[in-house]
Amino acid sequence: MDKLKLQKTAVEVRKGIIEGVHSAKAGHPGGSLSAADIFTYLYFEEMNIDPKNPKMEGRDRFVLSKGHTAPGLYSALANRGYFPVEDLLTLRHTGSYLQGHPDMKHIPGVDMSSGSLGQGLSAAVGMALAGKLDQKSYRVYALLGDGEIQEGQIWEAAMFAGHRKLDNLTVIVDNNNLQIDGPVDEVCSPYPIDKKFEAFNFHAINIDGNDFDEIDKAFKEAKATAGRPTAIIAHTVKGKGVSFMENAVGWHGKAPNDAEYETAMEELKKAGDALCQ
Repeated sequence: MDKLKLQKTAVEVRKGIIEGVHSAKAGHPGGSLSAADIFTYLYFEEMNIDPKNPKMEGRDRFVLSKGHTAPGLYSALANRGYFPVEDLLTLRHTGSYLQGHPDMKHIPGVDMSSGSLGQGLSAAVGMALAGKLDQKSYRVYALLGDGEIQEGQIWEAAMFAGHRKLDNLTVIVDNNNLQIDGPVDEVCSPYPIDKKFEAFNFHAINIDGNDFDEIDKAFKEAKATAGRPTAIIAHTVKGKGVSFMENAVGWHGKAPNDAEYETAMEELKKAGDALCQ
């Protein structure tokens, strides 16, 4: 793992998030930014994928269960070469293939359409089971929100995955502790998240989800875990990388205005320049 390269790439992914949401005048920057390091690690380090052949049979699969953070996924895909980075500026525009939620029929690199919260893990579990039944070596990754895991369907899927010992499945919970209505632990606490997954026969790992050393270690541990799926509880900062968005619930689903856009992009430029010193 080239940590510096990943850090620089994550800055570019964050820039793409801000540019897309600003251009759309709508979208979800907070949770996209908190998960930007996870997106970066998955697409630039972890997954067996080929942007030139998005439907490669043996590719690893990714499901964005918290589909509203599509700006983060799109930025990672664009920077990885699935489609032009300039297309991020068409986010949510009429006629654009980059809709507000991922669409597997129109976006290269998207393995599962997502929208309604709670459904993505079931799809990922199905993919993982298919891999086992077909004796394929691909792995399946699903990114969930910590507010999303208040949905009952998440735990039905987790129960099935644990029971079927789907060790080719890695679930990542973006635990930034903020959802649209406020702090997760005040709205409807899912804590302790790790113990809940362990109760469903998951191997659970707690990490700083904005630290590439910890991310790298966790994914290696997940790959080495046999006989049960893994849940990585990634403790992150909502809005990470843009000072005025960090830990601010109001930025869950709001686009920056022109002045805020300029401030955000300047901060990210400085962060990128600092990594080049």
